[in-house]
Amino acid sequence: MMNKQHTMTRLKALIASMTLLLLSLAPDAMARDGVGLGLIAGEPTGVSVKFWLDDRSAIDGALAVSLADNNPFQVHADYLVHSSSSVGAASELKGSMPWYYGIGGRIKDNRFGVRVPLGITYLFNSAPMDLFAEIVPILDVTPSTEFALNGALGLRYYFH
Repeated sequence: MMNKQHTMTRLKALIASMTLLLLSLAPDAMARDGVGLGLIAGEPTGVSVKFWLDDRSAIDGALAVSLADNNPFQVHADYLVHSSSSVGAASELKGSMPWYYGIGGRIKDNRFGVRVPLGITYLFNSAPMDLFAEIVPILDVTPSTEFALNGALGLRYYFH
């Protein structure tokens, strides 16, 4: 029971921290294009958030449960660059399918890893939503060096 309570306390603290971080970063971009909030399913599975910084770059993150081992909770954040076919304001990209790559970090229990996401996203023409698929090589660097691979599908709704 203590372990479950400890995990819930950490989850609440991370959610609050991520929310404050997202609200403090790039307020002009969030006001212009909205914040995408949704679900990510696969490895990991949880809540996903994304917002555009400019015409081609965005920050995304997730608070999620890893199904791969006994250290289930993880949080990650990535800086993403979208393909040149996506040049233009994020609000003008609806109906397009840019691919993306990026770099980020993951915290999973006492481990820290570097993430290199590769993916594709579909920005719906008729709704403020996106659908994405990604594969992410991860190199855990602490407490020991270890390679991992994540892969997931997700759907986000953008709030303006």
